[in-house]
Amino acid sequence: MTRRRWWLLLPWLAAMSQAQPLPVQQEVGRLLAEVAASGCEFYRNGGWYDAAAAARHLRDKYQYLQARRPLARTEDFIEQAASRSSFSGTAYRVRCPGQATVSSRQWLLARLARLRGG
Repeated sequence: MTRRRWWLLLPWLAAMSQAQPLPVQQEVGRLLAEVAASGCEFYRNGGWYDAAAAARHLRDKYQYLQARRPLARTEDFIEQAASRSSFSGTAYRVRCPGQATVSSRQWLLARLARLRGG
């Protein structure tokens, strides 16, 4: 490449740097995949839902929050969207086969710590 043409790559390089997913987006995506594959049931607004339905619901809430203002941390997603109903304020719960029922906040924070290698 000649010296005169290197500037032609600048718009492409700028677009590539902006197209990189944010760590929070990656982490939330991995966390939602954990939810979907968990085999657990998730309680919200008076009913128990399977893991796939819970993951879809949480993904919708995440996308809603992201459209309003990007979240700085995955913990913000857990606190603002995945711990309680925006409609009723009731805490979400998780029950997995052979385990005690726990709050979704507790369950998600434990999964997040495991994803991070903690």
